[in-house]
Amino acid sequence: MISGASSPYQPTTEPVSQRRGLAGLRCDPDYLRGALGRLKVAQVILALIAFICIETIMACSPCEGLYFFEFVSCSAFVVTGVLLIMFSLNLHMRIPQINWNLTDLVNTGLSTFLFFIASVVLATLNHRAGAEIAAVIFGFLATAAYAVNTFLAVQKWRVSVRQQSTNDYIRARTESRDVDSRPEIQRKKSPTSPLSLNHWQLA
Repeated sequence: MISGASSPYQPTTEPVSQRRGLAGLRCDPDYLRGALGRLKVAQVILALIAFICIETIMACSPCEGLYFFEFVSCSAFVVTGVLLIMFSLNLHMRIPQINWNLTDLVNTGLSTFLFFIASVVLATLNHRAGAEIAAVIFGFLATAAYAVNTFLAVQKWRVSVRQQSTNDYIRARTESRDVDSRPEIQRKKSPTSPLSLNHWQLA
């Protein structure tokens, strides 16, 4: 009789589940080589450089435009960085309840608008300092990168919506064919029965 300690199945149960968990964290090179992956990397780098440039400014008057640009660049860097990690490591596949295509579209659209406004305001209120000029340049570059990503995200979202509607139509057609092919369901749906027909004949 084989004891629990010497059983060949017990030691391999836990390591197998651990290996499966680690396998899901592997980087997806196809995403990083694609257009959306490259744009995400460019957005993170441009937002970080713009944030560093604006942080090197020691004095400002007025400072509202600088603070707004600082907020936009920092927020875009954090949110886009999180999305880049989620997509490149396929972590978004573990949370299917969230519409990630729509989430990416909202992020890129808002970042495009906010970066453009922040760059225009900073360019209008700048004091011709080197750090401010550099921040404005990288702000407009980030705006362009987010705008291109927004265009691609809109296309991807439209394709996903069209595909979902097609799948719903196919599912509905399949269910209707199953109902037609099952006579017991048709009998339940029939408004008349043999007993009611005999009653009308006798009357």
